[in-house]
Amino acid sequence: MPETRTDIRNIAIIAHVDHGKTTLVDGMLKQAKVFRDAATAGERILDSNDLERERGITILAKNTAVTWEGVKINIVDTPGHADFGGEVERVLNMVDGALLLVDAVDGPMPQTRFVLRKALALGLRVIVVINKVDRQYARAEDVLNDTFDLFIELGASDEQADFPVVYAIGLSGQAGFAPETLEDHLAPLFETIVKEVPGPQIDADAPARLQVTTLDYDNYKGQIGVGRLLSGTMQRGMDAVRLLPDGERVPGKIQYLFTFHNLSRQDIDEVTAGDIVAFGGFEEIGISDTIAHPAVETPLPPITVEKPTVRMTFGVNTSPFAGREGKTGWGTSRRLRQRLHEETRSNIALQVEDGTQPDRFIVSGRGELHLGILIEIMRREGYEFEVSKPEVIFTEDPDTGQTLEPAEEVHIEIADDLVGTVVELLGARRGQMQDMHSHNGTTYLKYLVPTRGLLGFRSQFMRATSGMGQINTLFYDYQPLAGPVPGRQFGSLVAWEQGVATPYALTHSQARGTFFIAPKTEVYEGMVIGEHIRPDDLAINVTKTKNLTAVHTKYFAEDLRLNPPRNLSLDDSIEFLAEDELLEVTPESLRIRKRILNNEERLKQQKKREKLLENAQ
Repeated sequence: MPETRTDIRNIAIIAHVDHGKTTLVDGMLKQAKVFRDAATAGERILDSNDLERERGITILAKNTAVTWEGVKINIVDTPGHADFGGEVERVLNMVDGALLLVDAVDGPMPQTRFVLRKALALGLRVIVVINKVDRQYARAEDVLNDTFDLFIELGASDEQADFPVVYAIGLSGQAGFAPETLEDHLAPLFETIVKEVPGPQIDADAPARLQVTTLDYDNYKGQIGVGRLLSGTMQRGMDAVRLLPDGERVPGKIQYLFTFHNLSRQDIDEVTAGDIVAFGGFEEIGISDTIAHPAVETPLPPITVEKPTVRMTFGVNTSPFAGREGKTGWGTSRRLRQRLHEETRSNIALQVEDGTQPDRFIVSGRGELHLGILIEIMRREGYEFEVSKPEVIFTEDPDTGQTLEPAEEVHIEIADDLVGTVVELLGARRGQMQDMHSHNGTTYLKYLVPTRGLLGFRSQFMRATSGMGQINTLFYDYQPLAGPVPGRQFGSLVAWEQGVATPYALTHSQARGTFFIAPKTEVYEGMVIGEHIRPDDLAINVTKTKNLTAVHTKYFAEDLRLNPPRNLSLDDSIEFLAEDELLEVTPESLRIRKRILNNEERLKQQKKREKLLENAQ
């Protein structure tokens, strides 16, 4: 018979990017006496990944647990960005409640909507935490009303809409039930979690069953699976079976068993249903696998995530500089295929297919950021490879046969005087305005834009708003094709021959556009070295040197100054790519190049295409 465990609470922390959820977890860990000296614990303790610390966002869901007055609280810190929605959708299956963190100034934001919609659909009990109430212009009451409106808009039940509210300052570890009267500790938050979030429903007498929602790897123990034990008891050393979603059965043994406590995994001999556990012993474990007692015949329903909307081609590096900067032997198609398929085991929102050539792979994900993070991770591991321009994935309406494309809900915050510029930019990209309102000199815009129109848009938006605007996107739905979308406005400056760029050549060519390289940079024929000031490409010689003579001319003392190059980040490089270009990625460099490196051959191909177009018209 199902029963409720009262000594455990399983919660997820969900919020918009940068609303302080990882900082709040830091405060909870410190106040639960996880550290001997809370002052030495540091900040953003759970964001252990280098990329997470650099970008200030959570990418991977993580588990920790604290004990508060005899009740164990399992905490899952989830990503706030929609591109990592695959992480969110998985881990919400492990919990019974959620802390929804909302900034006291910004209020509920686009990414909040995405994760909250998932939590409400699963029937989770949501506690609203209005954070950063000490900020200037904090408007806690208005934010509470906005949050209630959001719950209603997302179809919350009457019970879910009657949510408990806690006010907090995560940075200083304070909480209370009114913004003016905060305690010097987080006890009100812990008390609300224990009181409002239901304990897990379990069937202690049934055979053990667990669904894998997260994967980890240990150099000594091998593959580690994480999930919530739904029924029965799991012991170390017991026989078990791995049930795949397609019904295949793989026998095995639970050799290692852990539960989470504080910041570490603790070895344990036996776990009762309701707790979140980690285990090892199977050679292979996949997300959505059911690990169960051998008596169990059928797997649990597989975890489903939304389909990918954007794809890129990953391939072996074919540039003249291939093999120079990556780890030896890590640039082969076999190694690249193995790494990409390994990623799909833990990153279920990612799909990998073989391309038209043996050394090309089509990788599909939830957005440019999702794929960009994968590229950055592989680059840091020592791989070198090349990627193509991102493209959207079209689908077909099963009833009408009409081609559909993904559309995004775009939320923008900009200063009032920049509204005209942004409206013009989005209008050209087939955006449809849904809402517009102004508050304290800031205008909030809501648009529906085809995903095609957003590829490469972010950097253009940042330039148009001088970096002062904020843009957030969220997958909306598949819609009929919106018509042509303008591409990149300017062409590329391309290196004419292989060699080393000289200050003399760069200085005398800088009127042609903006360079991405500095003097003494090695270049090769067909490598993109800058952005042209005109729509077409231009090949220039940046390796030529000044002819030295004994004759003094009137230009002897000419004062030519070289403008500093534009340094492109990985995200900038991906957004800059044209259809006929590739991005060469190595641990040390990012180089944009033409698919056809030979300048004469490329020119011939271009003339052929132009002639075909003329004949077609």
